[in-house]
Amino acid sequence: MSRSLLKFLFLFITAVPFWAQKKYNYDQICERTSVQVAPKDIPKALKKADSLYMSAYEPLEKVKSLILSAELYHLSGEFKKSICYGENAHSLLNQVNDAEWKARVNEFLAKEYRLVGLYERSKKYTLQGIEAAKQITDVPKNSEVSGLLNQEMAYYEMELGSFPSAIEYIERSLQELEKAGIQNNDRPAAAAYQMLGYVYFRLKDYDLSETYYHKAESLIKENCCILGLVYNGLGGIRIRQKNWKEAEVYLKKAESIADGSRSLKLKKAVYSNINDYYEGIGDNFKASLYAVKYVRAYDSIAARGREITGGNPEILPKQNKRHVQISTAKNAAIIILLSSLVGLVVFFKTKQKKQRSKFRNIMRAQQQVTGNGNETLQGNDKNESDFCNISVEEVDDKESTADKRKSEPLMTQETEAKLLELLEDFEKGDLYNNKNMSLSFLAAELNTNTKYLSYVINQHKNADFKAYINRLRINYIVDKLINDDRYRQYKISILADECGFSSHSKFASVFKAVTDFSPSAYIKYLDAENQSGKNTHFQENN
Repeated sequence: MSRSLLKFLFLFITAVPFWAQKKYNYDQICERTSVQVAPKDIPKALKKADSLYMSAYEPLEKVKSLILSAELYHLSGEFKKSICYGENAHSLLNQVNDAEWKARVNEFLAKEYRLVGLYERSKKYTLQGIEAAKQITDVPKNSEVSGLLNQEMAYYEMELGSFPSAIEYIERSLQELEKAGIQNNDRPAAAAYQMLGYVYFRLKDYDLSETYYHKAESLIKENCCILGLVYNGLGGIRIRQKNWKEAEVYLKKAESIADGSRSLKLKKAVYSNINDYYEGIGDNFKASLYAVKYVRAYDSIAARGREITGGNPEILPKQNKRHVQISTAKNAAIIILLSSLVGLVVFFKTKQKKQRSKFRNIMRAQQQVTGNGNETLQGNDKNESDFCNISVEEVDDKESTADKRKSEPLMTQETEAKLLELLEDFEKGDLYNNKNMSLSFLAAELNTNTKYLSYVINQHKNADFKAYINRLRINYIVDKLINDDRYRQYKISILADECGFSSHSKFASVFKAVTDFSPSAYIKYLDAENQSGKNTHFQENN
């Protein structure tokens, strides 16, 4: 046999093991980079992932290296880059004949879009992942990926407030994880139980909620985001039960994990509960500190979403669209029902039109306040006598009613004019939002006495001191709601704290008295006036 033929046979025999070894080494390097290098040095791991992409020959290898880079950017908190690499991997899937990786890429993008608050996009990739998972022939891998994708669908339903549907998806996820053999020793199962704890908490079944939270806690051996959410949930239950001592213990554990975590959603949830805790025990100062932390976390999440969508919000549908097939046998009943519905629609449309008209009048009045130096505070408010008598925010006013609205002047015209001028300057600032505001406090600020100040307010502002301050505060927050859309996303308790009210309920009562709207209804109508259904501009794969 010739020497050339021998060389050919040798190369043929060794070719298959060589390429199999190359494939094994590629996967091994990816795994080592993710598990060993990334926790110590993310920049070094990113360089390695880039070199893996450059050395990749097959589309599947490129997909693996792109997802590795995406996961590393996720770990470093750079979600825009993470999603960009994930989308690049997704664009190569039509060249890949590997159902598992198709499902995993879609599951990764579903998770990333959920974490930045883009739930509709998350759902799109979740559904694509579920379809791909059906083609996975390896049963444990099929079950593992399906379990994770069902959790993503549960998150979507939870965001819609469709908790029964969320429970179905979570239970399905647990069934799949059990098939995969990881039900009792893996974070996905702990995440599922934590989600069940949250859902039953929202359904006010606190006993069942606590059971699932403890089940999740038992599966987690180290501090992580899931454990932080578990402690936060248990703290929330104790707040509802007014068990302040245990609530504090759980919330301190949750805060410790949140402060050391990159998860903004964990921080937001924990700071919200701690704010509620301090409000519950009457420590308004600490409550306001955590309200600020909550707002910062909320704004950071919103900014992250705007960065990805180009500044345009994604509108999440309030409920699923259901298509119902109706038989002809029911047509007669439907016609009668539709006639009744038309009457109801006309009634509610008329009512809504009146409400919108009232809302626009409020907006015009507020714009007038902004443009004319608060001139509307000087006597033209509606139902003034009713509002003055509302005992909702106890601003100190120690002057007796006998001293109010006296016909005889207490001071010279020059003193009265000067004091009125000082009041107008006071209205242009925001000192009235100070929680320590009182008649004596303001008198000291304006270098006058309480009798003179009370007299001028009664004579020129058509209100007693309490009503005058409360009205200034509500006008301030209405101006913020109209001109700064961030304020329309805040909790009502945070709005109350912003303008100096000591509680959510007192703020809501005064707001209703001034505007004829509850704060939430006012925000709803304001959003209806300002929202124009804009589409997002971030490039994504079809």
